[in-house]
Amino acid sequence: MLDPLAPARTDGRVRIGRREVAYTMAGRGEPLLLVHGLGSTRQTWNGILDGLAVTHTVIAPDLPGHGESDPPAGDYSLGAFAVVLRNLLIALGQRSATLVGHSLGGGIALQFAYQFPERTERLALIGSGGLGQQLTPMLRAATLPGAKVVVAVLARFPESFTRGFLRGVTRAVPRFLARPDSGPVAEDLHRLIDPRQRRTFVRTARNVIDWRGQTVSATESLALLTDLPVLLAWGTDDRVIPRYHHRAVAEQLTVPQLLEIAGAGHYPHITAPGEVLAALAEFLVSTKAFHYTEERWRELLTSR
Repeated sequence: MLDPLAPARTDGRVRIGRREVAYTMAGRGEPLLLVHGLGSTRQTWNGILDGLAVTHTVIAPDLPGHGESDPPAGDYSLGAFAVVLRNLLIALGQRSATLVGHSLGGGIALQFAYQFPERTERLALIGSGGLGQQLTPMLRAATLPGAKVVVAVLARFPESFTRGFLRGVTRAVPRFLARPDSGPVAEDLHRLIDPRQRRTFVRTARNVIDWRGQTVSATESLALLTDLPVLLAWGTDDRVIPRYHHRAVAEQLTVPQLLEIAGAGHYPHITAPGEVLAALAEFLVSTKAFHYTEERWRELLTSR
């Protein structure tokens, strides 16, 4: 249930080129751009959006082809999604923002920081993709031939049935999925009954994943983020993306803030929103926004 005392939310659509992006906006202050994961929508942030909007201008879009946003013209790459986010900020009158990304959204946020460092103030990565190859077999299977048909069949089951089935699977095969994640996964899967969103899910997955795991990695470019404030958050029971990805990345950053949530899975912003909100609030108040200069960026590029 939404907090009646929270800052009012505004749902809107903005035309970027020939296509529209749907978004929710709330609050005042420094801008925060919330980037959801693969197969999800901006509704994934409902548990923390109002809390963040007390002190910040929060912008939560549906990525192209997700939720209520129009699908891409044909480019489902991380770079193309990052460009859409850049254009969205411009359209809404925001020069820069702190990006908060979950899963695929973390990978997009990282790509955004590399492409548009002058528009990036901080990064908060929650169960982020793009930090290593290892990935759950469930997502690797989405890249195989016939995946669209299989996903279409699975999406037609009632959400309550899928949720119950996944709970049973987590009890029988604990390594398959964290128990708290059965609800969010069932919700995302049922959403793929929409052919447009199903096509986006499969095509996006194939841009960043193959049968072996993640094919796009940001780790080689982490040196460019030396001066950027970064928060890394993950659940100790994440079965989708290994938790050691975040620990390994933390060792390559200068002074990252870390949040490890005991018992949480891949969706801590949904299943443990209080802990995530508190960590984000502390991160935002204790760090200064990154200030891009071409001289410093050149130094980082050429000294690697």
